[in-house]
Amino acid sequence: MLKDFFLDEVETAIENAISNNKLGEMTNYEKGTLSVEKPKNAEFGDFAINVSALARFAKFSPPQIANEIVANLTTKDCEINVIGGFINFKVGSEFFKSLIAEIFTEKENFAKPKNIKKEKILLEYVSANPTGPFHIGHGRWAAMGSALANLLKFYGHEVTQEFYINDAGAQINKLGKSLKIRIQQELGKTADFPTDEVERKNYYAGEYLIPIAKKYIADGYQSQDEDILADYAKKEMLNLQKALLKDFRVDFDVFYSETDLHNSGKVETCVKKLQDLGKLYEQEGAIWFKSSEYGDDQDRVIKKADGANTYLTADIAYHLDKLERGYDRLINIWGADHHGYVARVKASIEALGYNPNKLEVLLGQLVNLVISGEQVRMGKRKNMVTLDELIEEVGVDATRFWMSMRNIDTTLDFDIELAKTSSDENPVFYVQYAYARACSILRNAVTEKIDIETGNKTPALISEEDLLALSQNYDKNILAPIFEEEETLNSARKLMLKLEEYKSLIRFSVQNCLVYTICRYVQELATDFHSFYTVSRVITSDMAMMKARLALVLATKTVIQNALTLIGVTAPEKM
Repeated sequence: MLKDFFLDEVETAIENAISNNKLGEMTNYEKGTLSVEKPKNAEFGDFAINVSALARFAKFSPPQIANEIVANLTTKDCEINVIGGFINFKVGSEFFKSLIAEIFTEKENFAKPKNIKKEKILLEYVSANPTGPFHIGHGRWAAMGSALANLLKFYGHEVTQEFYINDAGAQINKLGKSLKIRIQQELGKTADFPTDEVERKNYYAGEYLIPIAKKYIADGYQSQDEDILADYAKKEMLNLQKALLKDFRVDFDVFYSETDLHNSGKVETCVKKLQDLGKLYEQEGAIWFKSSEYGDDQDRVIKKADGANTYLTADIAYHLDKLERGYDRLINIWGADHHGYVARVKASIEALGYNPNKLEVLLGQLVNLVISGEQVRMGKRKNMVTLDELIEEVGVDATRFWMSMRNIDTTLDFDIELAKTSSDENPVFYVQYAYARACSILRNAVTEKIDIETGNKTPALISEEDLLALSQNYDKNILAPIFEEEETLNSARKLMLKLEEYKSLIRFSVQNCLVYTICRYVQELATDFHSFYTVSRVITSDMAMMKARLALVLATKTVIQNALTLIGVTAPEKM
């Protein structure tokens, strides 16, 4: 990565200058003080390092320090200048030629690190109750979670994607009662949900249970036992959820049942372990966990006075089970309404003898649908647009891209009309069109032309074999003509710098568990590619120039496809 390269070069120059007593009192200097940034003015260079922070060590002015460091640089193929305390670097042609060679060599593995400390990661996300259809908030976690899994696996980590099925407790009892009413209605009996709002909250009155009621009858079942109905309904709902996830390109490795957690005895075993460790106490008939000793703002009840477990009890047992399965890191994607749970679960992990920092929770904000220019916040009960309805309306690609393109801690405004349009304002169309344009350019390069009036054929300017050879038998000198023409050079350099940025982007995104950065990057790459295409005629009679530009188109096409693959969006060759 060029950022690392230039920083290493400067650090080495500093060491040389210190050893030659050229930087004053620098004995207290430690690496890590400096960083690489983009110059405010592109004319200054491509990368800049501000060395002003060294003045407190060297007792020299920043320009003096910068010039002394430059005097000790051995960097080749770069223009270097000093402005104030900034050392600016303008990348030379050999760097770019090597970059394109790297893209052609690595292909789908471009930007994949060679040596990392591989981690075993459990990524839990979505984890919805099997009591109703996915709402659009679930769609955000599904899109972001699967994209994050793709990113972490691409980087070299071992990732297990897990869906925790909340199939125990009062909500499942409500599901059984609700299905019973729908079945009775289908059988022609007089039955309906309570009209009183308070009572109605004890049921799921959505029409989505009607098809399940019909299937129950069609399958020949007759029992009206609410426990049996609850079990049937949750299995059917889970099957529907799994089918939708598959259509949405989300592939979970494990569906972990809360009911199985209870039935296995793991919940009670966990409670006993906390008891044996002296982390519980009894008060007013309830059992309390001493979570305040581990950073929580108060202690928490894990067993009520009537002997029933709280929701927290199963959560603690579930995370203990995760840790006992030997994962190095646990990453959870939760809604922002679970904010208060983070400290409690971390406290339990520490109380059980594990490192609480093994758990990382990404808290996501809500999704607002923008319909006809008006913002509509989706609730679980009112105005709910389900994920399958949204996908049917705008498609999988648009849904995934839009759901991933904002930071998870930011409320997302999903503009349905815009997401369906074929315009530059629609980000997913804009990016996919850049890829399709690259494919079109490459097709046109190897397609013979036919004069409509005369019917005469003009052979293609380059054969398919020669086009393939550009990437498979890449000769760095092919790119040389680009650096000989001013009009092409500026847009080409900008595009190549953006291609190189992909490497640092991947590392940054992995280190910070970010997905929106990939969406933002590929939009910027599309912009730079469109700009390059606007000023640079790729298909031209100048064979040397055409091959140089085609090589750059091929490299761009590769990186766009790689980025879209990470976020689970297709790269169409025609639009």
